[in-house]
Amino acid sequence: MEHQRVLVLDFGGQYNQLIARRVRDLGVYCDLKPCDLPLEAIKAYAPIGIIFTGGPNSVYGEDAPTADPALFGLGVPVLGICYGAQLIAHLSGGTVRHAPASEYGRREIELAAGSPLFAGIPKKSVCWMSHTDYVAEPPAGFSVLARTASCPVAAFGSEERKIYGVQFHPEVVHSEYGNKLLENFLYLICGAQGDWTMKNFAAEQIARIRERVGDRRVLCAMSGGVDSAVAATLVHRAVGDRLTCVFVDHGLHRKNEPEEVMSVFRDGLGMNLIMADAGERFLEKLKGVSDPEQKRKIIGKEFISVFEEEAKKIGAVDFLVQGTIYPDVIESGKGKSAVIKSHHNVGGLPDVVDFREILEPLRDLFKDEVRRVGTELGLSDGIVWRQPCPGPALAIRIMGEVTKEKLATLRDADAIFREEIASAGLAREIWQYFAVITDSKTVGVQGDFRTYENVIALRAVTSVDAMTADWARIPYEVLEKVSGRITNEVKGANRVVYDITSKPPATIEWE
Repeated sequence: MEHQRVLVLDFGGQYNQLIARRVRDLGVYCDLKPCDLPLEAIKAYAPIGIIFTGGPNSVYGEDAPTADPALFGLGVPVLGICYGAQLIAHLSGGTVRHAPASEYGRREIELAAGSPLFAGIPKKSVCWMSHTDYVAEPPAGFSVLARTASCPVAAFGSEERKIYGVQFHPEVVHSEYGNKLLENFLYLICGAQGDWTMKNFAAEQIARIRERVGDRRVLCAMSGGVDSAVAATLVHRAVGDRLTCVFVDHGLHRKNEPEEVMSVFRDGLGMNLIMADAGERFLEKLKGVSDPEQKRKIIGKEFISVFEEEAKKIGAVDFLVQGTIYPDVIESGKGKSAVIKSHHNVGGLPDVVDFREILEPLRDLFKDEVRRVGTELGLSDGIVWRQPCPGPALAIRIMGEVTKEKLATLRDADAIFREEIASAGLAREIWQYFAVITDSKTVGVQGDFRTYENVIALRAVTSVDAMTADWARIPYEVLEKVSGRITNEVKGANRVVYDITSKPPATIEWE
């Protein structure tokens, strides 16, 4: 089935992935593509609508990203956001100027004219601004649709041509009716039917995988994280026993994770899942190592070695499954935004596995969509909503050398933190939360005895895409309970601190 598609052209703004997510959340498939996508490629994509994102540039700048003005003649509705709105005005003969006063944050917006773009939205509401330039005069044939106290053209549009620009950011939650505006653009202006659902996606992917694989063999590196879990489950539904999964237990997982993975996927779902017990081997390699980058390299190299050994036992396969998701594709440099990091979801495994093709059933999905697919497939909340964990797992949440004793202390402390967050009903409000064992020890007193034990740090953040993050305002009574339980129940810990640093300047992980 071919879904209706919206094309989001990326001009480098910080909220660009969020725009694409909002469109999909409204039931319409979309792709985020570079702003310099050729006109012929845009025509071939056959979008029902095009969205220009925001960006950090000025339309008058020497290297300002632009678009082919001919796309305005395709008869496809266009919505420009922030820089995207300024670019539409600039390319269409309007006037863009440097604002006498920059606008950042919440602003009251007032509608100046009726438009389907603002259907169902009150005359006055709150929007989120973030701009230095602004549209001073809309192009000929365009009407001013909204304004703020300092922005004379907060929104403009041509109903006849179905081309619109909004200076504010409807994709962020701070814009009171932003989602409604995007819904209006998609359904009232572009004629969307809302045919993008995770139920449909799961059924279509299973059918496609079954057809592509046929009676051939598939191998998957199972990490236990939600991406690899959902990818493996989709493939297993499609090909059954022709899928073999390998779970490398490097001894650095969180409390009970290896047992849970085997219980859910091998015992519960009947997958052909092999566990490689390599905990002692990894600990030996990490002995005496404190530098976090060195830890990562050692773990990555050893993981590949263990997997290679297991793969040789299995022999040649036709397909290798990877849990690549859409942000991996974008962040690896396929959009116009800055490259954040290169993604190698299974640590370079293609070099050591004898296979012909890669299966990436989730490469078109955002993380929240992956979770919804997992739910559609019947996976438990414990798997679908499992907290993200980096590849090196607890090794980079242990400051200094990784030892059995530190691992045991951290596992118990982290489990208590996660239990209490869930018990307080905060598990889905906080983007990520975990415990860290620091390389500091402090004096304490427990009973009548002096102690000299480890300091446990708690980290919890709210975020949308992990590019920026704010520390979570966990209620004091929850923190008090977590601290009390850790210092009373966990061997080797006598003090608990809470990290209240945002990203930037800090990173989410400590190492």
